[in-house]
Amino acid sequence: MKDERILTNLALKEDEDKVLRPQTLGEYVGQNDIKEMLDIYIKAAKKRNEAIDHILFYGPPGLGKTTLAQIVANEMNVSIKITSGPAIERSGDLAAILTSLEPGDILFIDEIHRLPRVVEEVLYAAMEDYVIDILIGKDSQTRSIRIDLPPFTLIGATTRFGSLSAPLRERFGVVFKLNFYTEEDLSNIARRTSRVYETKISEAAVHELAKRSRGTPRIVNRLFRRVRDFAEIIGDGTINKEITEHALSKLGISSSGLDEADLEYLKALIEKFNGGPVGIENISATISEDPVTVEDVYEPFLLQEGYIKRTPRGRVALEKAYQLLGIKYYKGLFDNEG
Repeated sequence: MKDERILTNLALKEDEDKVLRPQTLGEYVGQNDIKEMLDIYIKAAKKRNEAIDHILFYGPPGLGKTTLAQIVANEMNVSIKITSGPAIERSGDLAAILTSLEPGDILFIDEIHRLPRVVEEVLYAAMEDYVIDILIGKDSQTRSIRIDLPPFTLIGATTRFGSLSAPLRERFGVVFKLNFYTEEDLSNIARRTSRVYETKISEAAVHELAKRSRGTPRIVNRLFRRVRDFAEIIGDGTINKEITEHALSKLGISSSGLDEADLEYLKALIEKFNGGPVGIENISATISEDPVTVEDVYEPFLLQEGYIKRTPRGRVALEKAYQLLGIKYYKGLFDNEG
């Protein structure tokens, strides 16, 4: 059935990471302020025997939005149904999901900014009043029926907070921005992953993985699995610094966490557009990548680390990018433009 596909497609995509996902706030590493606030909201909702308020998580990919949603469900002792914005094509799809919820259940919608507008409008009443209005019939026979819903919690996740409509944003009682992780937090995640996989890892290797993981838990776990492959084939199974450096070098991951795609982006910006400013469409076309991917995946880390900046006129390469590529830097007209 279609509603089953809608509710399972995201979960199936992430099956390989399930074993690594923490199940409680206590197990979750990083985002300490968010954890502290969630702990209060969860305990307050349980004390009042209410569904927790609707929650929106936003930030770059791989920072733990889905994991936090699942943790909220675990801490509230309720079921969670997982879907994504693109999977809900019609208002009837949403109605089928909402009417299957039990009191207190959580509906998690990833990429919520990609919900069709007609579906989003149905969601407004569902979030505010726990009802949905469905049109049935055609032409002169069209009529609206109202369906009551049990109290539920919607948790939305997005990498593009600015793409959410104002009416939808305003219906979330709790909004959290997830930030990139510190090397200390990523080191703790790498240690936890080693315990889950029962793989020995040296402290030097832990720090090397953390340093090259772009502030992102999903990346540190992915790199851990690849380095583990090298350790099992060219070593004795223990992950040490030498094997880690060798594996990451083969994977094209620099000491600062940049990969070949990042370098291609910076080279295009500097060599083809003289360091900018240049619009996102032009640079995306030059590196044969979708503009959304460039904005959501490439640029957040490059901005965070000071390789580029966004100005009203477009993207501009900063001195750090020139130094990385070994290209002489000349202070430009747009260096002070924000």
